Amino acid sequence: MSLSSSDINLITSLQFAQKQLYRFFGPVLISFGTISCILSLFIFTKKNLRKNPCAIYMIVFHSSSCAYICTSLVSVTLSSGYNINPTSYNLIYCRFIIYMTMVCDILSPCCLILASIDRILVTSSNARTRQRSSLQVAYICAISIVVFWILLHTHAFVYVNIVQFAPNYGICYFIPGVYFTIIAYYSLIAKAILVPLLMLVLGLWTFKNIRTMHHVRVVPIIQTIKTSAVRNTHTLPLRDRQFIRILSIDTTIYIVCSIPLTLFVMYQQVTQDNDDHSSTASITVRDQYYRAVFQFARNHNIPVNFWAYGGEGRPRIPHVNWAQGDDFIGDPPHEPQGWYSVYDTDTSTLEIIHHFASMTTTKSSANT
Repeated sequence: MSLSSSDINLITSLQFAQKQLYRFFGPVLISFGTISCILSLFIFTKKNLRKNPCAIYMIVFHSSSCAYICTSLVSVTLSSGYNINPTSYNLIYCRFIIYMTMVCDILSPCCLILASIDRILVTSSNARTRQRSSLQVAYICAISIVVFWILLHTHAFVYVNIVQFAPNYGICYFIPGVYFTIIAYYSLIAKAILVPLLMLVLGLWTFKNIRTMHHVRVVPIIQTIKTSAVRNTHTLPLRDRQFIRILSIDTTIYIVCSIPLTLFVMYQQVTQDNDDHSSTASITVRDQYYRAVFQFARNHNIPVNFWAYGGEGRPRIPHVNWAQGDDFIGDPPHEPQGWYSVYDTDTSTLEIIHHFASMTTTKSSANT
């Protein structure tokens, strides 16, 4: 399917806008993020704050965030904004960037989770529970979680490669197959679902403890046959209250920002089996998805359509954004080609579409 000149101009404009955003706002974001992490580290490493267990977790959190900015974000900015992409030809650099991205991306939220657990202990009404919040425990947990994620992701140095999609065109990516499937579900279950859910539950638990702490108990005074209001004897120090506010802001920002990622990863898992965008990829999962959606729509009389029919068109390079001269197969130009496309050879998918379309037509005729 050919594109009109106006469509080509629009696509070119969008690609140019994306490049300019990375070129001008990427360095600003990197500078702002790095300076913020350094200032935070300067504050939390002060002697009077280091005595608080929560400060230990925040130090690791900001260190990990700074490392993520200086590796992953810098690499993406150079690649998208300045066409400087060493990951496409330097295998060592490619694996290092993927490794650092995976480690820092999970280490930072884990530190927030540990800090949230510490705040639950501190706000507990049980004195013995509060004693479990200590510097010794904080150091052990922080070191353990850092070592655990560093060792767990060493597989990236083996199973990440520069995948050649075309002559002189390579992408630093996970090796397709079983390994990529594991990584995809790890991203979905661990990072996109469990981490935000844990943060939400632990945050609500902390606020529940605070409300319980401020709860007023009515205690009878037998001598005067009167009653008086007595507050819980445990009160939070000012510094602990400040850490709770800081942690609440950080976790809220993380949860809100993770929602688009969660939706994206979930949608990605139902578009193509094993994230394979080629025209010969398995379509079993997509068929199940189409069948379920069509059946639900039919049961509830909801108009529904699918996106999109690629027909005889094929992506020049699967999993790569559209470029001038490529077939127009329904996928938006700024997204990987072959992602949504239903081809003329996808017999099972076309049968599902035809089946439910004919059922809808029959039902409409009967109603009229």
